[in-house]
Amino acid sequence: MTDLTVRRRTTARVLPVRPDGRVLLLHGWDPLKPDTTYWFTIGGGVENGETVADAACRELREEVGIELPPVELGTPLATNTIEFEYGGSRIIQAQTFYAVAVDRVDVTFANQEEIEQQTISEHGWWYGDDLEATGLAAHVTIPALLRQATDAITLRRAS
Repeated sequence: MTDLTVRRRTTARVLPVRPDGRVLLLHGWDPLKPDTTYWFTIGGGVENGETVADAACRELREEVGIELPPVELGTPLATNTIEFEYGGSRIIQAQTFYAVAVDRVDVTFANQEEIEQQTISEHGWWYGDDLEATGLAAHVTIPALLRQATDAITLRRAS
């Protein structure tokens, strides 16, 4: 067995939440493991000279076509660091999550990068409990993050 290259990255992730409490996720796979699919959060790497909030809005626009100014993100919902394999590398990823309220969304993949177009098949709206029951979350932390996002947006809408 060969040692995997380790890549460290900082990412911005966004959890769009509809009024019914479902959260928008993407369905895809590792390009080296196309038969193993999973649901994952919208987001990606923070580029040089970019704030985490700016990266979150850029990724939201690129991956699903939702336009949102950084000021509308509010404060981060959560942060964590996870480790996983992707594309033949070991990834150590520091993540910042934002929850945003959305009403009606026309999801489009038109602005995705080529690798995203090749490894993302669809989008879906999920409750954390339903996603957890499938066992198809990209990472074990995602269902709880969906529940946390839904709770945060419900509280914001109520105030």
